[in-house]
Amino acid sequence: MNVEIDVSGVVLRTERLTLRPWILADLADFHEYASADGVGQPAGWLPHQSIEESLQVLQGFIAEKKTFALELDGKVIGSLGIEEYDEAALPELQNKRGRELGFVIAKDYWGRGLMPEAVTAAIAWLFGEVKLDFVLCGYYIGNDRSRRVQQKCGFVPYKVVHTTTSFGEARDCQLMIRQR
Repeated sequence: MNVEIDVSGVVLRTERLTLRPWILADLADFHEYASADGVGQPAGWLPHQSIEESLQVLQGFIAEKKTFALELDGKVIGSLGIEEYDEAALPELQNKRGRELGFVIAKDYWGRGLMPEAVTAAIAWLFGEVKLDFVLCGYYIGNDRSRRVQQKCGFVPYKVVHTTTSFGEARDCQLMIRQR
């Protein structure tokens, strides 16, 4: 079952990153990476077309209280959301406490090991403080960067599901799981 999440008062620190709640002052940094071609498409969303679109998404992050901003040296370079998983598609998990991670990082920071660092910190918090039994994560087949992050963080293949992206494209998604 999905567990309620509220990151509004949570700050996690790693060797290089701060995972913290979003604030409106993050808008310029957010729009910079969210509008870049090639960042969102592998995760199933299109680049933001305007600062207004980024503002709308950012306001959702703030209101929903389930997404961390990833900050490096005072600049927001990505996000890590603790999303609800599809309980109807995974009824076998109904008696366990869990959530699903989604993450993205700006192109300029790809390949530096920052996302595994952030995911590891989030998992430690979710298992240690929130007391989840499992965390799911998924990647669209062909998104090797995301697959590698998940493997580095101890996720193992769970199930392939058929989904539709936010822009209407049907894709197969490999769900991965990590259990406490």
